[in-house]
Amino acid sequence: MRSADTAADSPAEPRGPDLEALLNRVAGGDLEAFSAVYDRVSGPVLGVVRRILRDPAQSEEVTQEVLIEVWRCAARFRADRGRAMTWVMMLAHRRAVDRVRAAQAQAEREHKAALLDHTPAYDEVTEQVESRWERQRVRRCMGALTKLQRESVTLAYYRGLTYREIAQLLSLPLGTVKTRLRDGLIRLRDCLGVSV
Repeated sequence: MRSADTAADSPAEPRGPDLEALLNRVAGGDLEAFSAVYDRVSGPVLGVVRRILRDPAQSEEVTQEVLIEVWRCAARFRADRGRAMTWVMMLAHRRAVDRVRAAQAQAEREHKAALLDHTPAYDEVTEQVESRWERQRVRRCMGALTKLQRESVTLAYYRGLTYREIAQLLSLPLGTVKTRLRDGLIRLRDCLGVSV
């Protein structure tokens, strides 16, 4: 029988096959080996992922993705390049960082889409400038009409008089007023570049 001092100095008994050996068995499709790998690495993987993501639900989801990747990619593990736990933690770190980057990219896309969809508020200054510019164009085009055309258009559109009232006011025949008003409107349309 060994003394307590001797037992304390001896190395601890391994808990079963080392992680590297388990990963080799997982690469061969051994479900029992994967179960053992899962038990050994799921806690540390969740810890790494949670430190990066901070969101518990997403951390659990990414941890599951990492463990699925371990199952699918166990054959890629090379013991001569490093320890098995380091390889698994690298997968976890990479997957968590990818999730953060994807979330940032999604947020940026949504922000850009929101900016594109945003209807600008009413711009009073722009409206005033455009209105002033339109008035100047109309005045310039009205100045290009003959006196009779200008009077007819002004009385009809700015004072709201009928053909008959314009003819009486200007002491002209009704047909002449209609012709001058029609000709004036055609010249205005052409000058303003308005299509019918």
